Amino acid sequence: MKNFFRQNGLLLALIALLLSILIGVGSALLGGNTDPLSNVVNTVASPIRGGVSAVMDWAEGVYTYVFHYQELHDQLSDLQVKVSQLEEQVRQGEEASRENEQLRQLLQLQAKRRDFTFESARVTTRSTSNWESTLTLSKGSAAGVALGNCVITETGVLVGVVSQVGLNWSTVSTVLNTDIEMGGIVTRTYSAGILEGSFDLMSQGRLKLSYLPEDARLVSGDEVVTSGKGDVYPSGLVVGQVEGVFTDPSGMTRYAVVLPDVKLDSLVEVFVIKDFDIVE
Repeated sequence: MKNFFRQNGLLLALIALLLSILIGVGSALLGGNTDPLSNVVNTVASPIRGGVSAVMDWAEGVYTYVFHYQELHDQLSDLQVKVSQLEEQVRQGEEASRENEQLRQLLQLQAKRRDFTFESARVTTRSTSNWESTLTLSKGSAAGVALGNCVITETGVLVGVVSQVGLNWSTVSTVLNTDIEMGGIVTRTYSAGILEGSFDLMSQGRLKLSYLPEDARLVSGDEVVTSGKGDVYPSGLVVGQVEGVFTDPSGMTRYAVVLPDVKLDSLVEVFVIKDFDIVE
């Protein structure tokens, strides 16, 4: 029915208009008296006029809906663009805040360890399995990075040691890797041992502090740092916390299981210690 009115609305409107004119003329000629013909014409024309009016109202409603729909669609598109822009600003703000905090902590570390010469680098890839735990960095020999350099976070937490160097890249054996071996010491008791990775502990994200003295009395939560013995690595780099003390299967020595403070999975930027003062 709507299609009929939409297709023939103009013709029906013209017919209704002509009938209205005829009725008006007839009424005028007859002195305002209603005759049978007028009644017939009005009876026929009334539903037609109602139909035409309904069609016009419907068309106006459709036009209004389409107009407002397009207007709302445009507003939604504008809002989506603004939301995207705001999200990008938030991301940039968070990144700037993280960088500022990292710089602040690095400055604090530099104030404590003025002997350190740093080179910042980004972590480009990481390899963690039951057999190895390594990171690839964005800096190499061209930036002065060398084999044996210690790698730390901005707070001085040990990440690992450089084990391979290219011109513009380097590989770091993390504190969990089995080729790690350096002196460690418990800050509370000054109990010294050797920090080393273990295949058994690597999958658990732990390492050992081996060859502990018999009289060592360690408790869970004791802090472990590098001892600097041997003058190969800096002293005082935070390694992690003691989780427990155990006896070697041979029954000859004791060792502590250490949970590293570094969060290897979330590292973005690290700092290579290219030079440091040897403490006698």
